[in-house]
Amino acid sequence: MSNLKPSNLHPSTYWQNKKVIVTGGSGFLGSFVVEKLQQRGAADIFVPRSSQYDLRSSDGIAKTLNDFKADMVIHLAALAGGIGANMRRPAEFFYDNLMMGVPLLHQAWKNGIEKFVAVGSICSYPKFTPIPFKEEELWNGYPEETNAPYGLAKKMLLVQSQAYRQQYGYNSIYLMPVNLFGPRDNFDLATSHVIPALIRKTVEATERGDTEIPAWGDGSPTREFLYVEDAADGIITAAENYNGAEPVNLGSGYEISIKDLVEMTARMTGFTGKIVWQTDKPNGQPRRALDVNRAKEYFGWSAQVPFEEGMRRTIEWFKTNRSKV
Repeated sequence: MSNLKPSNLHPSTYWQNKKVIVTGGSGFLGSFVVEKLQQRGAADIFVPRSSQYDLRSSDGIAKTLNDFKADMVIHLAALAGGIGANMRRPAEFFYDNLMMGVPLLHQAWKNGIEKFVAVGSICSYPKFTPIPFKEEELWNGYPEETNAPYGLAKKMLLVQSQAYRQQYGYNSIYLMPVNLFGPRDNFDLATSHVIPALIRKTVEATERGDTEIPAWGDGSPTREFLYVEDAADGIITAAENYNGAEPVNLGSGYEISIKDLVEMTARMTGFTGKIVWQTDKPNGQPRRALDVNRAKEYFGWSAQVPFEEGMRRTIEWFKTNRSKV
């Protein structure tokens, strides 16, 4: 069982005097986490920028923790990307993520920071995990090869969190959000994940009058997606209310095939041409869908935004903000 100790305080009271470091707080997910912390009453939030604080170096970590005396670290900073980026840069994806995480947690413990919220990745699950993914399956096999270096680097934070809790009684928790999407996502076709890439491809193809668009793989894999504002809410709810050793999935509980996703995106962006499946490209993990019961049981959280509504908001944001992306 978890060491769940729900806060009986109103959230704004909980955060009122908390000093919080949010690594990656200027990124996609991080920007929503910072906004929601502010909405809940947190006034003292520090977001270390990589230009001044290189979290891959011990000096950068020490400077971060010395310049801002925090009560809590929410660690979101990561080098992340889609299948293509993971395959081109596996060494960087392993090293940068490991070195941003493991020394940071260690120094947070040494500096007496009360709580560490480690945000991991669904890529840590074994390639052939039974559906839906349950947290207890996390160690029953090797991750899908295309993103294994990234997934394993993030998974080490779970090992470290549990080890530091066992030996030092340190309150570090580990959360695993599923694939995220939403406004402010990365729409760069070279590094983006599947949803922003599809939105950009179909919007631009429609404007050009293209008769077809390419899509990786054969469309058979399934994925689960979590709207970014739901993810931010889940992380903050866990930060307030969860104090246990076990990893916790953050997901929507909604599974969709890549084929259905591509067809939905085409319909919602007005693309009426043909979808050409590039079957020489990798599919990635065959299926990905989460058991989301633990989050509800341990800290009373579940996703609220329906998938198609999230897609509508994301497409509208992209159309409105294209000059910035």
